[in-house]
Amino acid sequence: MNNHDASKIKLYGFNNITKSLSFNMYDICYTKTVEDRNAYISYIDEQYNAERLTNILKNVTEIIGANVLSIAKQDYDPQGASVTILICEEPIQTPETIVAHLDKSHITVHTYPEYHPDNGVCTFRADIDVATCGEITPLRALEYLIRCFDADIMTIDYKVRGFTRDIAGRKIYNDIEINSIQNYIPSEIVNLYQMIDVNVYQEKIFHTKCKLKNFHIDNYLFGFTENDIHAGEAREIVRRLTKEMDEIFYGRNISQLF
Repeated sequence: MNNHDASKIKLYGFNNITKSLSFNMYDICYTKTVEDRNAYISYIDEQYNAERLTNILKNVTEIIGANVLSIAKQDYDPQGASVTILICEEPIQTPETIVAHLDKSHITVHTYPEYHPDNGVCTFRADIDVATCGEITPLRALEYLIRCFDADIMTIDYKVRGFTRDIAGRKIYNDIEINSIQNYIPSEIVNLYQMIDVNVYQEKIFHTKCKLKNFHIDNYLFGFTENDIHAGEAREIVRRLTKEMDEIFYGRNISQLF
């Protein structure tokens, strides 16, 4: 990783640079029956309920070196959950200070379980956003988030806004060294995914899309295995699953791709 120690920069006052990380992941599954589909949705809803998501975001807060101010969490009917955590760089003692920090930093997560009405494909999506200012950076938590969700598809965005000043008054527009989000993903994870970068360096906008390279059908079947179906059905299921993954990865319907 190509990390830069922001503490070595002698700043004039507070570090006003805002750093935002958006982590978007998809888990794809195939079910043969309505009952299995409902069971998968219930399973994934329980696996990623508000309580577990809260623990994940608390760990993110600790990893990036921040402190929790307040937590709001909610499970939804029929499915889905969301959590918002307000954070700050230093421990807070008084309500007055908390109010001053409400607009500084936050972490949110929202989940979206859904399914195709006819072809058996189910897709679980989770969106996590980490916004910080000061010396803490959300990129520290990226490896942890990837390992938490073990996703089939990931879309990761990192954006830097504003500026701060050093003690001589010179503007500093970025306090870490980065030319790709991949700099902050371990090589053993990078090797598992097909990755595409779209970066706008002059605007400090970095975008990486990831799709698992290796596909084994049994990893995507819920309630049955490949041994329970004939070869023709297996090929059709693979076609449906890969179509879903390609459409999500490229961001358009398959008829527009080929």
